[in-house]
Amino acid sequence: MDSLIENTVAFVKKTLKNAEGGHDWFHIERVYKNSLLIAKTEKVDQLVVELAALLHDIADSKFHEGDETVGPKLAREFLESQFVIEKVIQHVIQIIENISFKGGNHNVEFASPELDVVQDADRLDAIGAIGIARAFSYGGFKNRAIYDPSVPPNLNMSKEEYKKSIGPSVNHFYEKLLLLKDHMNTETGKKIAKERHVFMEKYLKQFYGEWQGRL
Repeated sequence: MDSLIENTVAFVKKTLKNAEGGHDWFHIERVYKNSLLIAKTEKVDQLVVELAALLHDIADSKFHEGDETVGPKLAREFLESQFVIEKVIQHVIQIIENISFKGGNHNVEFASPELDVVQDADRLDAIGAIGIARAFSYGGFKNRAIYDPSVPPNLNMSKEEYKKSIGPSVNHFYEKLLLLKDHMNTETGKKIAKERHVFMEKYLKQFYGEWQGRL
């Protein structure tokens, strides 16, 4: 099992070598570590959790013209090359296919304790200090405005609208980041998310004060 994880790490590092800063190997590493932390208090298949955490963003659809099939296909090809049993492969693929937030307005098609763990770990990396840094990193990557008071957040986006959104980076706080606290699955995830949520609220208060020349 150790060699499988080592091979998976090497594969992910190589594949994401030139990835955008918020979706690179270091994002994967943080999600992996958070998954291990959360899994300590959950009854899960450890191998599935580790593989799913490492492969969950192997080909994020945002960087593949919205194509959500690329990641699962790449993950399957790799796992098959490592002779992983089909039951584990299928579970990992289902996690990859269902982990994303997607605007929060979509039907859940799959559920498992392992998905709960990896999804919480991924969502934790989207909030707090690192979440803020990732939001602005991706916004810069897409040449989006930092903030535009004339463009309000869209809180009722469909999955497709969410994927195609080009709004200012600050809007992303209201369209996703500040919503994640109430979408956590595990008790560990909920506890950590609550603390990071408070940090984001403090950040936004400071941001608006500086923007308006009051601080």
